[in-house]
Amino acid sequence: MSKAYALDGSEIKPLATGHGSCIASDRITVDGRPVGFMYRERTDSDLDSGWRFMAGDESDEYLANPDNFGLHDVNTVANYDPAIVPLLTAPIGNAYMRDEAGRLATVNH
Repeated sequence: MSKAYALDGSEIKPLATGHGSCIASDRITVDGRPVGFMYRERTDSDLDSGWRFMAGDESDEYLANPDNFGLHDVNTVANYDPAIVPLLTAPIGNAYMRDEAGRLATVNH
């Protein structure tokens, strides 16, 4: 099944190029929701940045279905939510959640 993305390819600008690929929830790329939770994990591929992006309102059932996620360039997700750009150089193991003020704040481990 083909997905109807919230942004057209022609709308994608170079905001965060060179970071590699990531996994993002369709709540962001299809439904157009901002990033509500993001974390960086260790990967086995030089092409994978390790970043994982979710809107933060996904149910356990939604999260369990791999069809609800896509492999994207980090720059693509940055176009959906430019607030992630300053955080993209954070090391593996870092996580951020959108706070009550709407800012992406560090999640305490």
